[in-house]
Amino acid sequence: MTKFIIFTDLHMVPEGMSIIGIDPYRRLAAGIAHVNRYHADADRVIFAGDLAHGADRASYERLKALLGELNPPAAVMIGNHDRREAFLDVFDEAPTDDNGFVQQVIDFADCRAILLDTLFAPPYDYPVSHAGYLCDRRLGWLDRQLASAGDRPVLIFMHHPPHVTGFVGIDMFRLINEEDFYGLVRRHGNVRHIFAGHVHRTISGSSRGIPFSVFKSTVHQQPMPFDIPDASLSVDEPAAYGIALVTRDGVLVHTEDYEIAKRDAAVA
Repeated sequence: MTKFIIFTDLHMVPEGMSIIGIDPYRRLAAGIAHVNRYHADADRVIFAGDLAHGADRASYERLKALLGELNPPAAVMIGNHDRREAFLDVFDEAPTDDNGFVQQVIDFADCRAILLDTLFAPPYDYPVSHAGYLCDRRLGWLDRQLASAGDRPVLIFMHHPPHVTGFVGIDMFRLINEEDFYGLVRRHGNVRHIFAGHVHRTISGSSRGIPFSVFKSTVHQQPMPFDIPDASLSVDEPAAYGIALVTRDGVLVHTEDYEIAKRDAAVA
């Protein structure tokens, strides 16, 4: 059984800064300590993009130092708040594909994990580049990784959801070529689950017959009313990470609101 921990939307900032009064460093540090205590046996901890709020070097360096405290092995992805070049300047050991996109494949005994780069940039033309995109080169790479998976079931990790989530504002900035993505994925027929972030909410469901899970941020969350057109609104609610277990029968997905979890409570 392979165990994944999934953090997303870390929005790291330089020391002394905050987001709506929240310290992203403190909240992520608490999450890493929680994983070290309760999930040190994780096969991989995935950090699914929006690593640095302003894509600045100081934030990436601060994040890299903090990830050094994590006991299980990590895999790091980028999202719309990141800048590929700035990220790779600091995380210079991060795997990339032949075209320089921050994508990688990790094989386990019972599954293949494919981590995608959905950053719609450069140019960094906000707000347009807050949406996700998979160009022909990235889709071609994904095609090859799906084809070579053999008998392994495939899990795809991507920052942008390739489907609507019900939130009017943020859905405008999902993966914009979702039909290209799903056409490719369904043709291969070996993708068992899709994991994403970006929305700052815990969401589960299925699209085009494939189950998906979206996880909350480690910092601020999306306000719950679905019809809010402004995707930038945020609310201070508990941070969380996802837990995915690959079993003989399929994929199990949990979420842990680690700031309020009472793991050491006595059994009545």
